[in-house]
Amino acid sequence: MTIVVSGATGRLGGRIAARLDRPQRLLVRDASRAPAIPGAEVAVAEYADRAAVRKALEGAETVLMVSAAEAPDRVEQHLSFVDAAVEAGVRHLVYTSFQGAAPDATFTLARDHWATEEHIKATGLAYTFLRDNLYADFVPLLAGDDGVIRGPGGDGRAAVVAQDDVADAAVAVLRSPGEHAGRTYDLTGPEALTFAEMAAIVGPGVRFHDETVEEAYASRAKYGAPSWQVDAWVSTYLAVASGELAAVSPAIERLTGHPATTLATVVSVR
Repeated sequence: MTIVVSGATGRLGGRIAARLDRPQRLLVRDASRAPAIPGAEVAVAEYADRAAVRKALEGAETVLMVSAAEAPDRVEQHLSFVDAAVEAGVRHLVYTSFQGAAPDATFTLARDHWATEEHIKATGLAYTFLRDNLYADFVPLLAGDDGVIRGPGGDGRAAVVAQDDVADAAVAVLRSPGEHAGRTYDLTGPEALTFAEMAAIVGPGVRFHDETVEEAYASRAKYGAPSWQVDAWVSTYLAVASGELAAVSPAIERLTGHPATTLATVVSVR
């Protein structure tokens, strides 16, 4: 049984491909950047190129669909990929989604994930959704050069998850996809933390400043990012403030057999 791992040059897809001890095909945009994994095939396709994706997925029974990079047309890219998977005869799609995906999610990009999930369901494909919380690996990067994490997060909490744990969970699903058909798993860390607590864990001198929404938009204006991107940045904090990312799930341990990794451990091994 051939398994296709998309996004194999990325932080998550690369981790999964390296751990997956099964015949696999690496789906990448640039073959020269594909990881060197013994026995693995390499296929090249952009998500939006339906014909290329269909060709790349032919003969595969199970496909890991790592969500595409953030972009204004990400939903369209996802739908094109899913439709190509159907045309290629794929039987099971494992999709990396986001915790709290919903049409009215506070985090704007979580709405993209909901739209993708709904389309996958409508195709009739067997599916498994891995709904990741915020990545613990990225928390240290939230601090500015002055050591301050800024955003309208209030006292809200997020059960941030290690990318290594997400990779282990994905591998467990890919090894026996039939056992997980029709299932949605929230992948979280072992505890829900406030941004102030995260800052203290990241290191001495790091602190959290709770911005107003207006301050958050103003402090990010200097980057010159498009409005959809700034909305996504700010709404990440608002989603935490609203409690939408606070639920702690046992799925990591149940799928992998090991406890979920703490933020402190992730920070210590960076």
